[in-house]
Amino acid sequence: MTLSVQQRGSTFLVVVMCLLTLAICAPFSSHDWQRVVQVSVALCAVVYGLCLPRLERCVDRPTSLGLALIGAFGLVSAALAHQPLWALTELALAISCSAIAVAFSRVRRKGDEPLDRVLILFVLLLCLIKSIQYLYAGVLAFTSGETVLNTDLLLSGFSNKRFYGQFQTFTLPLLALPLLLSYVSRTARAMVFALLCVWWLIAISGGTRGTWLGMGVAGSLLVFLGPPGRRWVAWQAAALACGLLLYELIFSVLAGYLGIEISNGAVDRLTTSLSGRGPIWWQAWNMILERPWLGFGPMHFADIANDIAAHPHQAILQWASEWGVPSTLGVIALVAWAGWATVGVLRERALSLAPVDLLRLCLFASLIGALTQAQVDGVIVMPVSQLWLALVAGWLMALHVWRTPPVAPAPRVYGAWIAASVAAVGLLVFVAIRDVPRLTERSEHYMTLSNGHLQPRFWVQGVIALEKQ
Repeated sequence: MTLSVQQRGSTFLVVVMCLLTLAICAPFSSHDWQRVVQVSVALCAVVYGLCLPRLERCVDRPTSLGLALIGAFGLVSAALAHQPLWALTELALAISCSAIAVAFSRVRRKGDEPLDRVLILFVLLLCLIKSIQYLYAGVLAFTSGETVLNTDLLLSGFSNKRFYGQFQTFTLPLLALPLLLSYVSRTARAMVFALLCVWWLIAISGGTRGTWLGMGVAGSLLVFLGPPGRRWVAWQAAALACGLLLYELIFSVLAGYLGIEISNGAVDRLTTSLSGRGPIWWQAWNMILERPWLGFGPMHFADIANDIAAHPHQAILQWASEWGVPSTLGVIALVAWAGWATVGVLRERALSLAPVDLLRLCLFASLIGALTQAQVDGVIVMPVSQLWLALVAGWLMALHVWRTPPVAPAPRVYGAWIAASVAAVGLLVFVAIRDVPRLTERSEHYMTLSNGHLQPRFWVQGVIALEKQ
């Protein structure tokens, strides 16, 4: 029996949601496991695309041309890189993320508004599971009899608490959607608000300043996008206040009453320090000055070993140092073009209370928050963050209101896109099959050569410079 287009989309969505749940909520989750899940999702996205009729246009012609030019720059840069295979792997990762975004866009267009409810319910479920894990860990910590409580140990499912914070930056804006919908009952709204308060509590105790910065910038922008935007800000501010109150009651009042000392508390993160980013930003800047046109090659910041990180924790510097300045300017132009188009739709529908318009507002806030955090953190590097970036961008593309009906791409363009997607996913599968059996050995070998500090990039040990030794 042949599945219909909608059935194929539903199957793809169910599989992806199961994989994402395992990547984020499983006790054994780690950076390497999340990368394998990302490759699996990319494979599903490409297979789903091959099973559908000819691709509808997801972006306009100038954007298509810009993406093609960026891809061409990346291919030339990778060919000239010191380690072309790793450079091509990074290029394949970018193409696969685009394929995932296109797949999400097509699923939403075929499934229409009911899938919006599925998406939000999925976000609610993920955040509920992670909140229960956090609260359970907190109960165990407070009843263990230990005199010192490290708040970092309450966070699970991610190799680094900053990666957890990136996930929260994507989901905090989406959790507010049920609070904006008029048909949601008062009881359900109270439950969602309670979850949002706990999610803010986790964001505060995690101490990821990039999350705070991203949400602040998103809120500052949404204030100017009509009454729904201001209601979104009001709900977030109320949940933030409750989260701060919960933090004070749990980690100050209760901990003081029980005689428990708190380490790595949120107060310790209230600084303006760069947390070691200065040297890696300087390294990226020197790389740009040395090779401004094509960069050192995708992923090749990790080919110049340092004691801090395998990426500069700054999206623009990373792209410019690895892909070149022209490619970076192209990416900035495309992001600005897409953002301005979305702002135009949001302003036109600023008074609308339709669920689809409110979802567009929350997705836009999620994207703005993530792009802001990418200026101080590795949002464009980490596997879960890349997946959520593809999901949010793809869903926004599906919701975009075109001024003129989009037309199907030319056959040659469609063929080139399919060939690039298949080749990209094929390379990622090859790299995964090649590396996964020896990932533990590779990490242990690096630990013996360094000070014991792993530097995630493609894998959790992401310093490809060691391949030369």
